[in-house]
Amino acid sequence: MFGSRLPRYRTRGGMFDDMVASQLRRLSQAWPDLVAPVQFAVEDVPPSQPAPWEDSPSLDSQSFPAGRGLPARVVLYRLPLQMHAGARANLQWAIRDELVSRIAELYGRRPEEIDPDWGM
Repeated sequence: MFGSRLPRYRTRGGMFDDMVASQLRRLSQAWPDLVAPVQFAVEDVPPSQPAPWEDSPSLDSQSFPAGRGLPARVVLYRLPLQMHAGARANLQWAIRDELVSRIAELYGRRPEEIDPDWGM
């Protein structure tokens, strides 16, 4: 009944993915050398069993450094981010902050170096 481009057709997961893609486009324009080699993924929830080396795993996102032939990866967890953010505008900022902090973590930089508006 509704076309795939109409707002009513979009699921919450689809809108979340669009917000992540939008933030990644923005970051890759500003920092192509930092963003291009990293793989990004979205999962609904974090794993129920944290890795043995994780003292206090993050429920909103995780970063995995490159190693053993695998590129660096950043995973955002959709449901915890949606629950913490609430409104859609807040969710966009939460996604931005998570992406920036995880990219900064991978490269050993401060988040403010990558995005001066981080955390605002």
